[in-house]
This record gives sequence, C-alpha cells and structure tokens, in this order.
Amino acid sequence: MAHLKITDASGRQWQFNFLPKTTCTIGRAPDNSVVLDDPRASRYHAHITQSEDGIFTIIDGAMVNNQLRRSANKVFINGEPRFDHQLKNGDRITIGASTLRFEQPVEERTTDVRYDDKPLGHTQLLISASDVMSTVLRSKEEVSAPAQRDKVLESLQRKANILTALYEMSKTLGSVFDLNAIFEKATDIIFRSTPADRVVALLAEPGEAEDGKLTPIAMRARDNKLEAHARRLSIGRTITRKVMRDRVALLSQDAASDEQFAGVDSIVSQGVRSTICAPLVTESRVHGALYADRLDPFAAFKPDDLELISAVAAQAAVAVENARAHERLAREEVARANYSRFLPEYVVKQMLENPESFKLGGVSQTITILFADIRGFTRISEHAPAEKIVSLLNRYFSAMTDIIFAHGGTLDKYLGDGLMALFGAPTATPDDASNALNAAVAMQRRLMGINRELRDEGFPEIGVGMGLHTGEAIIGYIGSDRRSEYTAIGDTVNTSSRLESNARGGEILISDATAQAAHSRYKLVPRDPIMVKNREQPVLLWEVDWQKASGAF
Repeated sequence: MAHLKITDASGRQWQFNFLPKTTCTIGRAPDNSVVLDDPRASRYHAHITQSEDGIFTIIDGAMVNNQLRRSANKVFINGEPRFDHQLKNGDRITIGASTLRFEQPVEERTTDVRYDDKPLGHTQLLISASDVMSTVLRSKEEVSAPAQRDKVLESLQRKANILTALYEMSKTLGSVFDLNAIFEKATDIIFRSTPADRVVALLAEPGEAEDGKLTPIAMRARDNKLEAHARRLSIGRTITRKVMRDRVALLSQDAASDEQFAGVDSIVSQGVRSTICAPLVTESRVHGALYADRLDPFAAFKPDDLELISAVAAQAAVAVENARAHERLAREEVARANYSRFLPEYVVKQMLENPESFKLGGVSQTITILFADIRGFTRISEHAPAEKIVSLLNRYFSAMTDIIFAHGGTLDKYLGDGLMALFGAPTATPDDASNALNAAVAMQRRLMGINRELRDEGFPEIGVGMGLHTGEAIIGYIGSDRRSEYTAIGDTVNTSSRLESNARGGEILISDATAQAAHSRYKLVPRDPIMVKNREQPVLLWEVDWQKASGAF
C-alpha cells in the first residue's frame, strides 16, 4: 500500500495510508487528509491524486471555486520547487518545515493459494534442519575404480555449484531487509539449480509457528506457461505442518513417480506430484517454509534437490530474521524519537521494553500539572526580528524541557510562549507532586541564567509565572483518527491553568492539594483563595518562596 511518512514542524511523526480512488489533501486546516502543525504551510497547501493505473501525482495548491489556488510557500520535491510532480517511491516532499516521504512498495505477486490435507506420498526423505549444511556437503562413499571417476567428479561439481549458489545468496541478502527481495533471490537460485516448477514462500506470524499457521507471501512458477496451472494447485498442509513441527526438510514423492505406476492415466487426473518443503528455521524460531513442487506428475525430485533447497531455506531464514529484527528496530526508533520529545528517557525505555504496562487509552489517575508562561514576551517580540524571537523561544524551551525530564515529568505541549507538563503520567509515583514543585523551582533558577544571557544580547529580561495543581485527570490519546496527542483533560487541568494566569513573573503558585502532596521543603506563603470555573468552593492558594529555600536542586 502506498503511504506517506510524515514529520511535521513540531517533530511529530506518523504515517498516512492512501485509500483507493481518494484525493489526499495536505495543509494546516483541520479538515485536510494530512494536517500539518506548521506555520509555513498554507491552510490547503497541496493535494495528491491517483490515476486508475495507480500513479500518484502531487499538485501545489487546492481547488477553490473550480480554480487552482497555489500555496504561499511552494512545494519542494527532493529539494526542487514543483507545481506538480508524478511521485516515485522514495520521493521527499518538503512543505515549510515539514517533510513527507512517499513510499510505494513494489506490489507483491498474487499469492492466493489453497491448502489440502492429503496424506504424504509413498516415498519420503527427511533432513534435519540442524544438519542441513553437513548433509549438503557430506562425503560420498569413496569410489576408486577408474570407471567411477565421472561420478566422483560429478559429486564434486555438485558441491561446488551449491557452495557458489549459497555464497551468491549470502552476498545478496547480507544487507537486504525486504521480504520480496529475499524470496525473489531464493526462488531464482532454486529454479537455476533444481527442476522445481513452482516455489511458494510461506511465513508464520510471531507466536504462531507452533500452530503451523502459514501465510503465503510469494509464489513463482518457472515460466509463464506454468503460471495459470500453478495457481490452481493446492499446498499440502500435512507436509507443511510436519516440517514446521519437527524442523525437518521433507521430500514427498507421490505414487505416480514410482516406475510401476508409469502410464496410469488416473494418476494424472488426480494431480499427484513430487514435493519438497524446507523450514525457514534459525536458532531462535521457525519463521516459515519454502514449498517447491514438480507439476509433471511423472517427474520427481532427487535427494540432491532436497539438499539444495534445504540449504537455500537455511540462508533465507537468516535473512528473514534479520529483516524482521530491522523492522522491529525501525519501529522502536520511530517510537523512541516520538516519545523522547515528551517523556524522560527512563520512561521511554520502560514503554519500549514493556508496552503492556502502560495504559495509554484513557485512564483516570492522580497527577500534578504544571503550567508555565513567559511574562513580557509580547513586548520583546514587538521590537526584535522574528529570527531572534524564535531563537529565544528555542533556547528557553530546550532548557525548561530538560529540567522537566530530569524531574520525571512528561511534556504535554508548548502553548505559544508557555508550556504544560504532567507529573504522574504515564506512570504515577508517590513523589509526583514533589517532583513537579522541584522542577518549577529549578526552572525559575535556570531562568536567572537565561536572563543574564538576554542582557548580554541587548534583550530585556523575562519572567515566568507558574501554576501547579494536584488532582484526578483523564489521561490518554485524545483527538481523531487523523491526529491525536497524549494529554490530560479535566478540572485539574483547568485549575492549574487558572493558577498560572494569576502568577506574576517569577512566582510559583500551588494549590493546597499540591502543598499537602508535595511535603515542600520551601516556605509557603498563603495567598487569597481564587474562584475557578465549574468549582463551587474557592481554591486555597500558596506562593512558593523558592529564592529563600535551603539546599539546591
């Protein structure tokens, strides 16, 4: 399926999958297919159309009143501005500070196959998966008679051919992580080295190998003439189950291949044939199987064919394991990059190692919420170039975010020149309120250093007002299918925000609930209670005298 891998200006990453015959719109407006959190993106910046034959074209702008209105900041394809462009796999689309990578994997061959439960053929030969390589290269019985010299040379040539094929395969698959490419190479070698007419690659999902459940992901016939016939034939489930369960490669010979049955027409009508099935097995698990058969009911595989297909399967198994490991690591890297922008490193590590321990779907729990907002920022922005304002905000947010993470907090979001942080989400601890208060103090102290830097650069000083409240909140992913964010909602959020709006620059205001939960080492100065919307009782308020507190953080 074609898709876009997106990283917007805020650093958020996600994937958009194209739907058939549907136009994909891209822009800042919330009703776009792809919504970009990017101030340089137009509300309706671009759109991507699909043709009947699966060609995707990106067009700068949007249709308004039947007229194409171009974007303000253009669309760049692989670094070049384009009004329209036929997308190819790997194209990089740049809109403002956002990057969208177009990916359209090569379509897999149709792999619809049927299974049957017929018993194994009369003639069988097994090779243990653990003995594959030694069996393939085993020493034959010594033959000293001159008349047998050709057999010895033939045997040596066979081994050389197998080693050459395996070496070729190992070179190709050493850095390949695409399953289609892996099985394309494996079947190519099987067709060149054995008389197989059809090869089917079967994969087991993680945890399902023991059940023998296999999904065909690739099927090839030796030539186009055999393609239609190959697709009508079934796969022997009895064979695949035995191969997966016992970890053995198996050659099953149907009765028709025995000489005494030659010429029996009923055998042909039954479609019996010679089959080889070899497991894709590594030390850690069984990943699936390679299934090969002869479509001529009177043609048979030989033991040498079993040995070679088994060796190819062994090589392919390693490549499949590497591909799956690479895919898992890539997913973890994307998850780590996403989570690390909002969560401290130790929480990210826990989430990746044990994702089931985190309830990320909307839970109610006690947390402490910190709001912080710069006072006097409007005055600065009116008299300074935009580049310097952005630089100032980035410096401030970087310093504050590091402090939040250092105290075990989760960055919820940036709000213009302010921010919101959660302490106790996704994991709650008895020290959440104390950690939030210590983080607020550390942020105020760090601001003193930032102000010194601002003075040296000719900027006026800034102050930050902070509000903290502890209480129950709903935590989880909030939003739509197109866009969601991990956040908290509820009265606790509103109360914390109200406290922050009452704080002057340099002040930390906390509710009585936070004061009791934090067991503060700082002197708390009572302030007049305030009323908060949707609350009948006023909120008891304390100011943290953080500049006179003992100790350092």
